[in-house]
Amino acid sequence: MTTKKTVITLITGANKGIGFATAQGLGKRGQHVLIGARNEQRGEEAVKKLRTNGIKADFIQLDVTDKAQIKLAAEKIKSAFGYLSILINNAGIALGNHEPASQMSTDTMRKEFDVNFFGLVDVMQAMIPLLKAGRPAKIINVSSNMGSLGLASDPTSRFYKVNSLGYQASKSAANFTTILLSKELVEDQITVNAVNPGWTATSFGGRSTTSDKPAGMQDVGTGAAQIIKMASLPLDDSQTGTFTENAGTLPW
Repeated sequence: MTTKKTVITLITGANKGIGFATAQGLGKRGQHVLIGARNEQRGEEAVKKLRTNGIKADFIQLDVTDKAQIKLAAEKIKSAFGYLSILINNAGIALGNHEPASQMSTDTMRKEFDVNFFGLVDVMQAMIPLLKAGRPAKIINVSSNMGSLGLASDPTSRFYKVNSLGYQASKSAANFTTILLSKELVEDQITVNAVNPGWTATSFGGRSTTSDKPAGMQDVGTGAAQIIKMASLPLDDSQTGTFTENAGTLPW
């Protein structure tokens, strides 16, 4: 009898917010979740909470802007498990404060790109050999509807007048990476999809979690729902190169 292989799932930025809610949801479905986080203490605390609820979890030190740390993380996963089933690129930042594009500092934009795009690419490139070892496998990039060129250029869209150049452009770049890698990795049985979690009540973007939710802001469970759904599909599911949210498909 063939023993079913454990699904090993790495989630970046998973010690809080949508990343932690995703870890909870997937852990309850039997996946072994690896909590990628910059801060060791917060990462270990997140793991402790998950284990208390019967979820298999381990901490992986992972600052997505640190190439040496990314390499060490891949080596640790290889040594401990030998493969990776799912990579969820959840780590992200938003710093722009909606200044006009003509005035936004490129220093601010570079910081956003370092995490949202270059960090995402560095992590994927380091983890692809592990995903190939665990194939069929999945990559899920946590993107944003604010990175949709289709919505940003549609006068009827609520995003038409949004100004957040660094964040929006970095998420558009992440979307393009999703498209290219979905085509490149199809023969390796690795699907690559992007998900928009939506406007969620977390500390993302510097928001205080003690303040009241504005109208229209959803809870963390709702924000994680589509990510959990995509990561819960069978590993051999062929859906790839998509950009979705809870409500359905989004324009690139």
